[in-house]
Order: sequence, then C-alpha cells, then structure tokens
Amino acid sequence: MSTYDLIIKNARVVKHDHEAPLDVDIAIKDGKIAKLEAGLDVSQAKDTFDAGGKLAFPGVVDGHQHWGIYNPLATDVASESKACAQGGVTTALSYMRTGQYYMNKGGSYLDIYPEVLDQSAGNAFVDYAYHLAPLTTAHLKEIPELISKFGVNSFKIFMFYGSYGLHGRSTSQNEFLMIPEGERYDIAHFEFVMRAIQDARVKMPEIADTISLSLHCETAEIMTAYTKMVEESGRPKDLEAYHLSRPPHSEGLAITIASYLAHETELPNINLLHLTSFKAIDAAVKMSKAFPHVNFRREVTIGHLLADIKNSKGIGGKVNPPLRPREDVEALWEHLLNGEIDWVASDHACCRDELKFGTPKEDVFMAKSGFGGAEYLLAGLVGESKRRKLSYQKIAQISSWNTAQRFGLKNKGAIAVGYDADIALVDPNASYVVKAEESLSTQEYTPFEGFEINAKVTDTFLRGSRIFGDGNVIGNPTGQYQSRPTA
Repeated sequence: MSTYDLIIKNARVVKHDHEAPLDVDIAIKDGKIAKLEAGLDVSQAKDTFDAGGKLAFPGVVDGHQHWGIYNPLATDVASESKACAQGGVTTALSYMRTGQYYMNKGGSYLDIYPEVLDQSAGNAFVDYAYHLAPLTTAHLKEIPELISKFGVNSFKIFMFYGSYGLHGRSTSQNEFLMIPEGERYDIAHFEFVMRAIQDARVKMPEIADTISLSLHCETAEIMTAYTKMVEESGRPKDLEAYHLSRPPHSEGLAITIASYLAHETELPNINLLHLTSFKAIDAAVKMSKAFPHVNFRREVTIGHLLADIKNSKGIGGKVNPPLRPREDVEALWEHLLNGEIDWVASDHACCRDELKFGTPKEDVFMAKSGFGGAEYLLAGLVGESKRRKLSYQKIAQISSWNTAQRFGLKNKGAIAVGYDADIALVDPNASYVVKAEESLSTQEYTPFEGFEINAKVTDTFLRGSRIFGDGNVIGNPTGQYQSRPTA
C-alpha cells in the first residue's frame, strides 16, 4: 500500500517564511501536503510528477474577483475558474452584492446567497468563497447569520455608489442598488455597516480576528464633478480622460473618511482595496500612522502594477479605480517593495466584447468597467522579480499567504505540512507575449495584449490533483466552497 498519493520531484519550493527556494520533494496524501524532504522514495507514492526544476509556489489565493458580474453566475464560475487555474490561482474570493448586475435581485442575502452557492456548486475548477456587500438596513441584521451559517466572514463597502453607478453617473441610487425607498447608501450607512460588523466580532470572539471589512475607496461627489468637467472639455474620451474624471485625490479622501469611521466604530480589521496611485497609498500609510490600533491591509491589483493609461490596449483597460499614469505605477512598486502593500489581487471581472464597448466604441465613458487578469497575476509578479529585485519569498507572501491569513483560509497559502496541496509550478526562464485568444477566460480582449511576460505558469495542482497543464484545464471541475474560517 502506498504511503502517498503523489510525490512532486525536482521542484524548487518557494515558502513565505523562508528566504530562498528549497530543493525538496513534495509528498501529498489525501489532498494535503504530507512531507517536504529531498530524495523522497518514489516507490512510496501512487504517482509521481517531475517538476523539471521549476519553482513551486503556493497556489495563489486571489482575494478580489467578480464572478457573475456581467455573465450568468454559473457560466462565469465555470469559465473564469479555468482562467484562474491557468494563472496558478487555486482559491478565488469573489465579491457579490444585490442590485443591478450580479444576481440582478434585491432582497435578503439569507434568500439570495443560497442561490449563489447553488449556481457555483459543481462548476468551479478552483476552490472559492465570496465576500458580501451589506447595502440595506436589513442586510446589517443578517451579518451574524451569514457568518455562522454560511462562513462569510468578509464584507465590502463600495463607497462611490452614493451618487455614482458602476460605470458612471447614476440617476437613481435606489433603482441601481435595488434598495428600499427611504434608505440611503451613504457615509452614515457605511458607519452602520462598520458598527454591525464590529458587533458581530464582539459576539464571536473565537473567530473575530478573521472577520474584516473591505472598502472600495473613491468619492462620488468629486468624481461626479470631475466627470462633468472632462466630458465638457472636448478632449479625447480615452483612458487618460477616465483617469482625470476619477482623480487620485478622490481615493485619498475616501481612504481618510473610511479610516476615521473605523476608528470611531472601533472596527480594527480594515482592507483598503485596489489602491492605484501615489496619493492613495500616501493617504493609506498616513492613516495607519494616525490610527495605529486599526489593523489595515492594503491591496493593489496586477493590472495597476503592469498597465498604465498609455500602454494599455485601448479603452478595454477601463476599470474602477482607473488605470493611472506611469509615475503612479512606479509609486505602487516602490511601496510594494518597501513592504507597504499586503497583497496583490486580480480584480478579475470578465466582460465580453459585445458588452464591454458602447457606441461610439472609442468613448471610454460608454464602456463597461472591469477586465480579467487572474491568468497573469503570478506570472506577472515572477516576471518582474529580477528587474524589480522582488524576492520569490515576497511573491509567496503577497500572492497567497497574506490573503489566506486575513480572510480566514487557515488551510491555504503555504507549501507546508498539513496545508492543502495547492501548488503552482512556474518557469522563471520562460517568456511569452500576451494574446487574448490564448486565455481560458471567455473575454475576447485584454488590456495586456502584446505585453511580454517573463515567466509562465506551466502546471497547477488543487489539493494534490493536477488541474492545469499543457496549456489547458485537466479533468472535471472539483473546486470546493470554503466556509470560513477553515480549519
């Protein structure tokens, strides 16, 4: 009888807690890592896999995706989880809310969330979980049950929805968000969300450290005014115009407001999402010094690290917050290398060509927001490692370990004994040019079109089973819902 199900040989294992890769074999049993040791006897395993000297990273824990935002949820789960596997992402955490887009329903999460889980089950090629956005007073009352019954321990506020829609100005907040008449989604509501989450933390002390609130930090009033100015200026309606219409100081102000509210409500676990600019990072760092008792986490996306308003492939790069000028990209890298960014996510939101672009097609204000990127997250970081002096250990931290720890995925994020055997093999010597047609996402374009990425994910393992190799997914979808906190 075999001791192990699989031994991966000839891998250079990257660990979040070790400076240099380790030349050890990886033994896997019942979906878990059972042993890390050089020279393991392959006769002890049912199967072996030769990594060929490639880097073995912990499977990426992508803390920011949007399954089902533009396509039917079940369809999106199936196709976009393939893109995850292609990029070495083995756990995807996707944002979900009521209102237009997503499920296109208003009402109780206790009614809608089971539908989300039903449409996801059996369709995902990677493990998955969801964050939820409390939009109404009724949602606030549901938070304890969402945590205890469904294992949802992470929540989100979209700060700019106060008087702004997903793609631009919104004439009716209540219609867009499908919230009851007489309710407002505004700063007062954000305060009450924080108080409700902190109340749940106090009542659940044993898991309080895993319960957190994420914020999309932009200021609706500033964006509304600047959008009007940009549209009336007569300038081309390109990615630079979109950047100007949602200026970086809008992020900085929203971060400041959110941080003070966290202080006021005594909610310590705050995640500041997809920071895009020097001003956003500067505000976030200043707030952590002003309120040291708030346990901030800072996120950037692979899109904002690789693309800018000039090198992106057309207005397909429209995203919220916007892509920025190159000087902001370099500022993000500087802060990341200084240890002031906690994780890198994809913000993957598949929006197919016929829905993405409006009329005229060159008008950025007519286009939908968001694009895919999970396929390029890990390879993009590894590809930049030499030029940026970014260590493999740091990549393991910001692509997997830190995210898993924050969101209560205690079985994810590390190549270590007892953890899920989620592994991405990366060839750091490979180089390829991005072509949308080669992505397993159903999105037909990418703002990364033509980018050269100097690393490549060749194989992905989920709980010890190879789910991606030879350029395609392998087998049937076996992704499992992660009720958090996990063991």
